[in-house]
Amino acid sequence: MALHPNFPRSPYEVLPPDLRWFPAAEELRSTAYEKLLPPLVAKVREEVKAWRDTDYAGASSTSRALLAWWFETSHMIEQADGTQNQFRYYFAQREAVETVIWLYEVRGARDKFDLLRFDASGAVSANMFDEAWPRFVVKMATGAGKTKVLSLLIAWSYFHKLYEADSTLARNFLLIAPNIIVLDRLRADFDGLRIFFNDPVLPDNGHAGHNWRDDFQMALHIQDDVRIVRPTGNLFLTNIHRVYLGEVTEPSLEDDDLRDYFLAPFGAKPVGKTTDSNTDLGEIVREIDELAVFNDEAHHIHDSRLAWFQCIQDIHHKLLQKDLHLAIQVDVTATPRHDNGAIFVQTVSDYPLVEAIAQNVVKHPVLPDAASRAKLEEHKSPIISEKYADYLTLGIEEWRKSYAEHEKLGKKAVLFVMVDDTKNCDEVGSHLERICPELQGAVLVIHTKNNGEISEAASGKSKEDLELLRKQSNEIDTWKSPYKAIVSVLMLKEGWDVRNVTTIVGLRAYAAKSNILPEQTLGRGLRRMYFGSDQRETVSVMGTPAFMDFVESIQNEGVTFDRVPMGGAGGRQRQDSLVVEVETESPDKNIDELDITVPRLTRRYNREFKDLTELEPEHFGNPKLPIKAFTPEETREIVFKTMLEGEVDHTMQLDGSGPGDYRSVVAFFARQLLKDLRLVGGYDQLYPKVRSFLRDHLFTQPVDLEDPVILRNLSEPEVGKLVFDHFRAAINALTIYEGGSSRIDGHIRLRDTRPFRTEPRDFVQAKKSVFNRIVGEANAGGLELAFAAFLEAAPDVRAFGKNYMAVGFKIEYVKANGELSTYTPDFIVRISNGEVWIVETKGREELDLPQKMARLRQWCEDATEASKDDGGPSYHFVYVDQEGFEQHKPSTFAGLASVFREYQDEGR
Repeated sequence: MALHPNFPRSPYEVLPPDLRWFPAAEELRSTAYEKLLPPLVAKVREEVKAWRDTDYAGASSTSRALLAWWFETSHMIEQADGTQNQFRYYFAQREAVETVIWLYEVRGARDKFDLLRFDASGAVSANMFDEAWPRFVVKMATGAGKTKVLSLLIAWSYFHKLYEADSTLARNFLLIAPNIIVLDRLRADFDGLRIFFNDPVLPDNGHAGHNWRDDFQMALHIQDDVRIVRPTGNLFLTNIHRVYLGEVTEPSLEDDDLRDYFLAPFGAKPVGKTTDSNTDLGEIVREIDELAVFNDEAHHIHDSRLAWFQCIQDIHHKLLQKDLHLAIQVDVTATPRHDNGAIFVQTVSDYPLVEAIAQNVVKHPVLPDAASRAKLEEHKSPIISEKYADYLTLGIEEWRKSYAEHEKLGKKAVLFVMVDDTKNCDEVGSHLERICPELQGAVLVIHTKNNGEISEAASGKSKEDLELLRKQSNEIDTWKSPYKAIVSVLMLKEGWDVRNVTTIVGLRAYAAKSNILPEQTLGRGLRRMYFGSDQRETVSVMGTPAFMDFVESIQNEGVTFDRVPMGGAGGRQRQDSLVVEVETESPDKNIDELDITVPRLTRRYNREFKDLTELEPEHFGNPKLPIKAFTPEETREIVFKTMLEGEVDHTMQLDGSGPGDYRSVVAFFARQLLKDLRLVGGYDQLYPKVRSFLRDHLFTQPVDLEDPVILRNLSEPEVGKLVFDHFRAAINALTIYEGGSSRIDGHIRLRDTRPFRTEPRDFVQAKKSVFNRIVGEANAGGLELAFAAFLEAAPDVRAFGKNYMAVGFKIEYVKANGELSTYTPDFIVRISNGEVWIVETKGREELDLPQKMARLRQWCEDATEASKDDGGPSYHFVYVDQEGFEQHKPSTFAGLASVFREYQDEGR
């Protein structure tokens, strides 16, 4: 049941169906693949792939424009520090969205009979579907980003209904959570509609001829906080209890039994809204004329006899009475299973946990190896802390290791202990504080029932205490929370979005009747702590033999565990990553002597956002393109692609079904230029310049932009390249300028570098560096490590450090193509005469290497001049190529500088 050997390890890479995991030996893939997956998934997955390969043929222009924007367009998101990072959706998120769109729009799936056509098992029948409206279940591993899928599908439904004349979708949405904990998590993403604007959900105005952002008029209503309800454009975010029928009692903090108020996974007792509310959200949503329903953590909708299902069914029936219908229901969950283990037959997309682990989307579960487990002894004692003392001690040792690593990186590692009843919660909590000084006053005890519901009975907590408990459990990842460990009867089954659990200790067994799945048990420890990084993270899992047997049953889902030594002096060193830090506590290093300071100079090159009306397209000097002849048939479909990636942006159909006319073409080029050059504003000035260029200066003669043949010509690849190249050069020439000499605006000291994580790679431990290790880049061909070893051995080198990104030393420069960019040199070295050298090492020359070296020469001259008055050192640079370094093998830094001086002299 291992993954296919060619299974892609990047979560962004398209996953071919023939490489996906399935629960059987590889030799059975050709004969049993379809029958061993969720019954609808195999065929749907194959057909969605074929559809994707045709650039979404058959979809509406709205759907194609959105899919191109989300998954085929480069998105740069600005960070808090002012830098920009590329944003990409995981392929699992893409596939889920594509699947729903394809089923609903291209295949017209509206009921169970439409879905039955995709059954590959032969075992699915119509009586297995309870609903009479389109319902699609998306299965995604915990931590794989189900909320982002919900946001994309909400936007798709909204714009499809707005822009497509015959759309049967909706612009009103009911987003349902099973309990308040899940609701709190959704609120963090949707409050203020931030997910639609922080993520690239909404296309830029002008994309494919629409003003998407202007047209997205949505009002958010959370629970009973209902604003003015308009006919369309409403997003109701609520737990399920708010939309039950009026006669159903809803939980309140005033209730005698508070279990269901906090974390009631939906069961036979429907409960919900506060008793002091006069808002009946159930009535409001039943009066709306168009509605789509989205359910988070939707494994609770497992029985048509339960009130959750009946509530949605009642909403549908109310719409039928008005000759309308429920537009669509989309459910997302990691475990869409009935109590008997059978998967929901409506499951149409599947990203299993085994694939999420392999792609580092979630943490890797790590278990103690056989030798470590053999050392654990269950003592004969009625006191749980004595009975399982070995297990608790091992858990603390593992947690300490992870805590030490993550604390350096600004993260707090959390220990989670599961026990069997509330009395033992208190005992284990006290025991942890007794034996572990770091946990004194830092253990949060949460009393829960056996099914995961928060219990008030064990401690008779007041309303205020319970509110505080909920707040504390939600804040435990943060440093403002004093807690580092949690003890509970059961890890909460879903919604509790704690990301910093690194160690799980299980002191209880599970019975089949509990209806708990091992993935739900591990789920709160699977979410990643670090985002924007593909580095491997782990969660250590240990416990009693009965608990471990339960956890290991997840191997039936294809998950494999790393089994490593744990505990004692021979315990493992954590291999999640390497932590690079300044060794301030090392007795062998004098950080004052090893520290190197470089000045932070003001920028010499800047971009000034001048008025783009100064552009003069008539003076671009571009070659004139001939006008190609096209037949009337060839002019009917015009495909426009992004200029850098060559991805399809939109297609114009000249039969009236496509978006806009030549104006959308001009808008496409103008907005793509602004986006690729990262210019803020200027669209109004750039649009007429692009229009003028296309009309008067692009071809061998002025043209009529409304001519279908000209529009077809504008979609040719050479047009996009010419437009981009010449406008980019002109805009850069207009906006980038050299500001003259630089001055010192602060200093960068190696000793101030904050600890950071990097992939486990080869490294050099250098006595001459403030850093604990010099880690080589994966693509550096070993040159960086060889050069670090040379610096360590060179007698005239007093101190050096690798210029990690965390150091913050980077230099702006103008690339060969005229773009303004920055680059980060590789090493900073101080030699015995006090000079500071900036060293660039490269395995092979790059296109922009001459520009980088010329700029580095200039920076060194500026830094030396600016440091004179303060008695600072002189600054120099050297470029070291791998071939030359291996050939000459210098023994001193002075010898190296002499050998490679040609690069300084030539400014290469």
